[in-house]
Amino acid sequence: MVITPDTKNWTWVLDKPCPECGFDAAATAFDDVPGLLRDSADAWQEVLAGADAVQRPDDATWSPLEYAAHVRDLCRVYRMRLNLMLETDGAGFADWDQDATAVAERYGEQDPAVVAAELATEAEATAAAFAAVAPGQLARRGLRSDGSAFTVDSLARYFLHDALHHLWDVRPR
Repeated sequence: MVITPDTKNWTWVLDKPCPECGFDAAATAFDDVPGLLRDSADAWQEVLAGADAVQRPDDATWSPLEYAAHVRDLCRVYRMRLNLMLETDGAGFADWDQDATAVAERYGEQDPAVVAAELATEAEATAAAFAAVAPGQLARRGLRSDGSAFTVDSLARYFLHDALHHLWDVRPR
């Protein structure tokens, strides 16, 4: 079952609330990002402990396990991007094909308990990295290959939307 890749540009979530999950990046303070990320990592533990964590709800939707593995890797990628921005103002980000990664890493075949532990570790490391940012570093810039520009502040809120949105994706329906 191949999932259709999501090719939408989600940067608009920085300006208005997400109509799906309700996250409002514009109303979220940078200083709240680490705690909200830690809270979401705790919520993933319960999701991954469920008996249905490995089941896709339909042929077009990832399983909770696949979403969790993606969020784990999302933490790694955005922590790396944050570090690049802190090292070099105006840093460029390498492309990350999340869908190719899901296939190559066989997200759906991973052990939910291992993914839960790894997600907790990666989320904590990423939360700590954002918490360590000094106020004078919030305006440092980074550029995605498609030309989308971020500051450390907007990158944190954009990333947090992605992580929280996937919890919404796996909510009980």
